[in-house]
Amino acid sequence: MNFTDKELIIFDFDGTLINSIPDLTLAINNMLEHYNLSPLTIEQVTPFIGNGAKPLVKRALEASQTQEKANGIEFNEAFDIYLSAYEKITCQDTFLYEGVESTLEHLFEKGYKLAICTNKPYKFIEPILESLQIKKYFKLWIGEDSLPEKKPNALPLVHLVEAMDATIEKSIMIGDSKNDILAAHNAKMESIGVSYGYNYNENIVDYNPTLVVDHFAELQRYF
Repeated sequence: MNFTDKELIIFDFDGTLINSIPDLTLAINNMLEHYNLSPLTIEQVTPFIGNGAKPLVKRALEASQTQEKANGIEFNEAFDIYLSAYEKITCQDTFLYEGVESTLEHLFEKGYKLAICTNKPYKFIEPILESLQIKKYFKLWIGEDSLPEKKPNALPLVHLVEAMDATIEKSIMIGDSKNDILAAHNAKMESIGVSYGYNYNENIVDYNPTLVVDHFAELQRYF
């Protein structure tokens, strides 16, 4: 199996290219501390990641409130506190997964168009790309608030295909989450699942991607 006929490779961000859990957890705990709620561990926060920032905050509040009762919390206020906290430490402890930079360079030099489709808020994408020095590889990126719909809806993938002057047949989605694979299915696009990401503690194989890899650098075999 190979994907050398593809022109556009669309990547998820958190859990695929980067591990942002330390910073996301810190921002969540800063928000919880504001309400005198119990902090959560990285292990507790990890399954909450993937649907976007608001579901992350909602799940964190619910999880913390099972430990300590909290009444009268206004969600929009809590969400703003979280965003403010995350903005201050966006890429403090976030890091690239092993093999990401060398593989992106490999794909870029081979002439593939590279894009990012993430359910992270748009404003946080570029600062992380710049901080981790991988912005040069990507021609376009969209976040959860870039379009009326987000993954697993097909719209973000279709939008990127059109914006990058590609076709569904010549494009492929790579991600760690069921949202990535389901979005690809909905767009009638092939997909590759990475097994090391977050995915709500579920096995990415269960969502039937075209291929599953355990390490990012394995992608170099297929492109």
